[in-house]
Amino acid sequence: MTTQNLLCDGCAQAASPEHIARRLQRLEWTTRYRPVHIATLLLGAVSPRNDADFLYSGKFSGEACRILEVAGIATEEKTSEAVLAEFQRGGFFLAYVLECPLDDSAQESEAGKLLAQRLGPTLARIRRSLRPKKAVLFDKRLGPLLERMSSAELGCPVLLDAGKPFALDGSRSDDGWVRLCAALSRTMPAV
Repeated sequence: MTTQNLLCDGCAQAASPEHIARRLQRLEWTTRYRPVHIATLLLGAVSPRNDADFLYSGKFSGEACRILEVAGIATEEKTSEAVLAEFQRGGFFLAYVLECPLDDSAQESEAGKLLAQRLGPTLARIRRSLRPKKAVLFDKRLGPLLERMSSAELGCPVLLDAGKPFALDGSRSDDGWVRLCAALSRTMPAV
C-alpha cells in the first residue's frame, strides 16, 4: 500500500510519513496535559499549522496565546509546563475536529468537506472519551456543522455566541472575544 492510499485518522488527509510523525508529536504533547475530568472542551475546526500556535507545544503565540487569555491564564514569569498544568487544573481541554493542520496541497475550500467527514468520529470521541461538562465552539468554520453539533450530539451543553461559534481570530476588544470571556467566567466554578 502506498502512502497515497493511506489517510490520517485524525484529519482524513493523505498520510505521508512526515504527516504521521507530526501528528504523533502533537498527540504526545496533548495527552500529557489532558485533564482527568474535562470541565470545558474548547473545540476548534482545524489544528493550527505552526507548532507555536498549537497550545500544547508550549510556545504560546497566535491562537495558543488567545486560548490562554480566554481561559484567564497568564504566561508571564511562568514556564510552559506551569502554564499548561494550570490550564489542565482548570479543567480545560483543547481539541479540533481536524486534529492536523491542512496540508499545503489541501485548499481551504476542502476544509468544509474534511470537517464534515471527520465530524462523526469527533462527536463519538467527545461523547465516549472526553465527556466534558460543557463545550465551547470557537471557529466560524464550524458554523455549517452546528446542526449536527447540538448538546444532544455532544452529550453536554454547548456555549455559542448568539447561535454561532465564537470567533477567536478578532482582537481582544472585539465583542465576540469579550462575550466568550464572559461566558466562560459565568460557567467557571469559584476558587
